Amino acid sequence: MLKNNYRYFIIFMIIVITIINYIDRGALSYAQAEIIDEFNLNPASWGAILGYFGYGYIFGALFGGALADKKGPKFMWIIAGTTWSIFEIGTIFAGHIGTALFGGSALAGFAVFRILFGFAEGPTLSVMNRTMANWVSPKEKGFAVALGLVGTPIGALVTAPVVVGLLTYTNWKTTFIILGLLGIIWVIIWNKVFTNLPEEHPSVTKAELEGIRSADQLIQGETKLDDQMHIPWYHFFKNPTLVMNAIGYFAFLYVNILLLTWTPKYLQDEFNYSLSSLSYIGMIPWIGAIITGLLGGKISDLLRVKTGNLRIARSWFTVVSLFCTAVCFMLIPTVESAAAVLTLMCLGNAFNYLPNSIYWIVVLDTEPTKAGTFGGVTHFIANLATIIAPTLTGSLVAIYGYNAMFIAASIAVTIGMVAMVFVKPGKRGSSLQVANTIADSKA
Repeated sequence: MLKNNYRYFIIFMIIVITIINYIDRGALSYAQAEIIDEFNLNPASWGAILGYFGYGYIFGALFGGALADKKGPKFMWIIAGTTWSIFEIGTIFAGHIGTALFGGSALAGFAVFRILFGFAEGPTLSVMNRTMANWVSPKEKGFAVALGLVGTPIGALVTAPVVVGLLTYTNWKTTFIILGLLGIIWVIIWNKVFTNLPEEHPSVTKAELEGIRSADQLIQGETKLDDQMHIPWYHFFKNPTLVMNAIGYFAFLYVNILLLTWTPKYLQDEFNYSLSSLSYIGMIPWIGAIITGLLGGKISDLLRVKTGNLRIARSWFTVVSLFCTAVCFMLIPTVESAAAVLTLMCLGNAFNYLPNSIYWIVVLDTEPTKAGTFGGVTHFIANLATIIAPTLTGSLVAIYGYNAMFIAASIAVTIGMVAMVFVKPGKRGSSLQVANTIADSKA
């Protein structure tokens, strides 16, 4: 089966679950009309509901990554996938539970369920990073991580037709039940086809394993999985490269979450699109992102080989991409037609996704042995955007109108762009000093 390429089947399965992951989190945005009417919500409270997800998500990412390093990625994939699927289904009871148990507040009920749902979804990308550290070779990190992450724009793209289709033929509660069951089915299959390490899997040939573990094409500053000492989690904050990389990732996620959560309501309010038309109009901002998400990882790997310089391949490539993203979103308030807005959204998101894999690759370049833990800390910091973007947007829209949300996005991206200037992949800094100290003390 898949002779010499079983790792790509594993990556394919990761793509599938990230698609499911993004559909599950984005479904609420397309069900907003029914939910807002049912529970009499206003824009500020709806923005708060969208933002509650982030409170749980950031902590799920943090603890999930650390547990993936400690217990292995298989354990965390199964726990996370099962749990978020259960809370996806449980969301249909959230408003009524809030009304019954929290002083008649449907908002409080949604807060509890969205926080728990976010906590369960939080480990996904941190565990993916740990999986990639275990299963791919240094020379293919960029493209492999880009493949794993391509499920995010695909998931965002297909959320519109999938969820709108289900809402058209059923209702929002039945839709959430169906989506939750898809995640549980994936977990059952994953349990049978995945092992923590390729060395443990009977379908991985000796030739494929040798390729995965090969260090022949490492360049200066790179490390491989098995040549590092134990590094405490808090030394993440002593490495400026990892901290600045997390801020860069925050900028990416601000745009990502903004488009995922507010695009449906924005298009309905500003251009009077019906729910049925959103099944295809809602896909437009994500079309280019699918291509550039994959292309970015490949370009980065090529730059790595051609220049032998990780900073050019990772950091400066990201700086240029974020600059183009900021320009596109800054231009949106200057145009008036829906076609122009959607075109700029599509272009801006495409540029935003070019370095999508870079933020994770920088962690692999710098500390592969702590890919889960440091990936989790990175995700924790970056996913403050899952709280700030939808919540801040709700307030900005209520006070200043929709143009303000695009200006805020441009500012966030500019901050991320500046941070990436200071990223030096492979520079382990004080973490390496700690490792050497530990090694000396054992000598």
